Amino acid sequence: MVGGTPSSDMRKRAGWICIALTVMFILLSLRIFIYQVFQFKEFDQKVLDQITQETTVSANRGNIYDANGVVIATNITTYRLFLDPAAISRQSNDDGVNYADMIARGVAAIESLGLTYEDVMKQAGYTKYRDRTLARHLSEEQADEVRKLIEEKELDDKALLFLQATSKRYYPYDTLACHVLGFTGSDGSGLYGLEYTYNDLLKGTDGKYIGARDSYGNEMVYDYESYIPAIDGYNITTTIDIYVQAELEEQLKESYIESGAKNRACGIVMDVDTGAILAMAVYPPYDLNNPSELNEQSMEMLKESGLEEGSEEYDALRQELMLKMWNNKAITELYMPGSTFKVITAAMSYEEGIVNADEKFSCPGYHYVNGQKIKCHYHAGHGMLTFARGLQQSCNPVLMQMGLRLGVDNYYKYFSELGYFEKTGIDASGEEYTKEGVTFWDSETFRSADIYLATASFGQNFKISPIAHLVAINTVANDGKLVTPHFIKEITDKDGKVIYSHETEVKRQVFSKETCDMVSNILEEGVSTDGGSKGAYIPGYRIAAKTGTSEKKDVFDTDYIPYVCSAVAFAPAEAPEVSVLFMVDEPTDGVLYASVIAAPYVGSLMEEVLPYVGVEAIYSEEEVKNQAISAPMLVAARTETATNLAQMLGFEVEIVGDGEYVKAQSPKSGSLVEPGSAKIILYTTDEAVENKKTVKVPDLTGMTAVAANGTLANLGLNIKISGTNNYLSGKGAVVVEQSPAAGETVEVGEVINVIFRYLDDTE
Repeated sequence: MVGGTPSSDMRKRAGWICIALTVMFILLSLRIFIYQVFQFKEFDQKVLDQITQETTVSANRGNIYDANGVVIATNITTYRLFLDPAAISRQSNDDGVNYADMIARGVAAIESLGLTYEDVMKQAGYTKYRDRTLARHLSEEQADEVRKLIEEKELDDKALLFLQATSKRYYPYDTLACHVLGFTGSDGSGLYGLEYTYNDLLKGTDGKYIGARDSYGNEMVYDYESYIPAIDGYNITTTIDIYVQAELEEQLKESYIESGAKNRACGIVMDVDTGAILAMAVYPPYDLNNPSELNEQSMEMLKESGLEEGSEEYDALRQELMLKMWNNKAITELYMPGSTFKVITAAMSYEEGIVNADEKFSCPGYHYVNGQKIKCHYHAGHGMLTFARGLQQSCNPVLMQMGLRLGVDNYYKYFSELGYFEKTGIDASGEEYTKEGVTFWDSETFRSADIYLATASFGQNFKISPIAHLVAINTVANDGKLVTPHFIKEITDKDGKVIYSHETEVKRQVFSKETCDMVSNILEEGVSTDGGSKGAYIPGYRIAAKTGTSEKKDVFDTDYIPYVCSAVAFAPAEAPEVSVLFMVDEPTDGVLYASVIAAPYVGSLMEEVLPYVGVEAIYSEEEVKNQAISAPMLVAARTETATNLAQMLGFEVEIVGDGEYVKAQSPKSGSLVEPGSAKIILYTTDEAVENKKTVKVPDLTGMTAVAANGTLANLGLNIKISGTNNYLSGKGAVVVEQSPAAGETVEVGEVINVIFRYLDDTE
C-alpha cells in the first residue's frame, strides 16, 4: 500500500471476500426459507417431540357372553408399577437424597410383588428414560401396598414412582370352554380361539393424551396439548350355552378318566336347524387365566419323559405339550370316523334308491373284495339280516355291499356335497379338512380297486375332522339341509346397539326329507332295542345314535393298534333339535369299544340337555310301566294310612313295631326305586328306630340286572338302575359302578344306585 491507498491485490481479496459473504448470506437465507416454508412441519414436529409426552389411553376389550348373556370373558382392573429414572436422578441431586435406594428398598419389602432390590435398582439406573416398568397386573391389594409406600416415603409430589390403572383379561369360569374362547397375550391381543378370530372387533382402538413437559419433566401449559379418546371394543354374544357346555365337559371328563385315554377327548353339541354350536369341548382343559401353565396331564407327560429340567430338549417338549394343550381337537385334528360314517353311507344308499329297509343280506362274519377278506366286527357273523338291522348292528359286510352298489361317482358326489373336502366355514381359526391324496384317496387310486370304496363305506382308511363329521350327521337330522356351523350369535357396541346378528346359512340340500326320516327311524330303533348304540338309550326320549370304533392304522394290519371310540347322535329322532359328536382318542382301560366308552355318555348328556332346551319326555307304555317310583313322605302319618299309600304306589311294606304313627322310614322320601322289587320299611316306635338293622353293601360289579336285584333284595336293599333299556330283564348289560360303594354299611331298605353297561358289544 502507497500513501494509504490499498493495493490492487488487497482490493481483489476484499472483493472476493465480499462475494463469498454475499453467497453465504444468500445460501443461508435460502436454507432458512426452505426450513420456514417447505420443511416447517417436519422441524415443528421434531420440536414438539422433544417437549411433548404422549401417553396411550387403552381401549377396553369387549366382553364375550354365552347365549343367555352370561359373561364368560371380561376385563378386570389391574395396575402397572413403573418409575421415572430421569426424575429420580435429578431429584436425588437436588435434594441430596438417594431416592433410587429408598424406592428399591421399599418395593422389595412388599413380598407379594416378587421384586428384589436389585431388580428395582437396575431399572432406576436407566437415567436417560422417563418410564421403566417394574411390574404389571398388580391386584388392588398390591396397589394399596404401593400407595402406602409412596405416602410413607412422602413421594406423593415428587413424581418418581407411579401406579397406572390397566385392564387384564379375565375368565370367570377358568377352564370352561377354554378351547373355544382362547386367550390373550400380554399386550391384550387375542392368541387363540374366539379371542383371536374376533380380535379386531374385540380390541377397540386406543386413545392418546398428549401433554407438554419442560426439560425437567414438569408439566407445561401448551397449545398443542390434546386428548384423543379410546374407542372400546365390541361385545360378542356367542351361541355357547354354559349349562350345556358344563354338561358336555363333565361327560368327556368321566369317559376320558374311566377309559384311560392317552390322546384327549372332544365333543360338540349343535343346534340342528341353525348350526349354532351350543357346546364344544376338549378334555383335558387348561386354565384360561393362566394358559402358560401346563395342565396336570401334560405335566405328567413332561415328567415321564425323563428329560432334565432346563435342558433344551425339556423346554422343547414343554412347548410342544403346551401348543397341543391349547389346540382345539374338535376343529384342528382329523380322525377315522369308523362305523359312525355308516349313517352317511346309509343315507347315500336310500337317496340313490339302491336299497330298502327290509332287503335281506347275509353276513358270515366277513366279505371278500378284490380277493381280500375283510372281517365284520362280529366275527361269528350276523347271519341273515335286513338292511335296517345291518345298520343297527353295524354290520360291515352289509355296508360294504352298499358302497359297491353306490359306485365311486356317487360316493364322491355325496362326500363332496356334505363338505368333507372343504372347510365347514365355522368362525374359528386353524380348521383342518380332508384332502384328496393326503387324508383321502386320490381319484385315480380310489377308482383303481373296489377295496378302497368298500372300506370307505364303513369309515376306515380316511380321515375327517370332528366338526365336519357332525355337520354331515346334522344334515341327516336337518331333513337333508347342510348348514354352516357358527359360534357368534350377535355383536354389539358398548351401548348395546346390535352391529351384527347371525342368520342361518343353508349351503345346499343334500338328501331328501324322506331319506333322512328313514335313516333316523332305523337309528332310533337300534337305540331303543338291541342295536349297537343301545347304551345311549334314555327313557322318554327317542335318540338316534351310531357308535364307531376305528383303528388308527391300516384296517388290514393285524398287529395291536390304538383305537378311536366315538358316537354321533341327534334327538328327538322324530323332530331333531340337537346333534352331538363325542370322541375319545386312544382309550386303554376296560372294554375298548365305543358302545361302552362313548354311547352311555352321549345318553347321559342327552338326558340333561334335552329337557333343558325344552324337549318334553314322552314315555311309551313299556317305559311308564318300568319307570322308577319315588318313595313318599310317610313319617308322622298313621301307620295304616302310610301302608295303604305305599302299597298303592307299588311298594312292598314292612312294619317294624306296633305304634300308631310312623316314626321313621327307609328308604327316605324322594328316593327313586325300580318298580317290581321296591320295598319300604316303616318304623313305628322309638325302640324300633333305635334298633334299625344295617347291612354291608355287596360288590355287584359284573352282575346282570337280575342277579344284582336278587342279591340286594335278599339283603333287604332296593335298587335303582341306569345305563340299560332292559330294566330288570337281565339282558346283556352288567354292573360297572354302584353307589354306595361295596363294603359300606347302610340301613336295610336303602337304595343302591347301579350303573350298567353293555360290555358284550363291539361297536
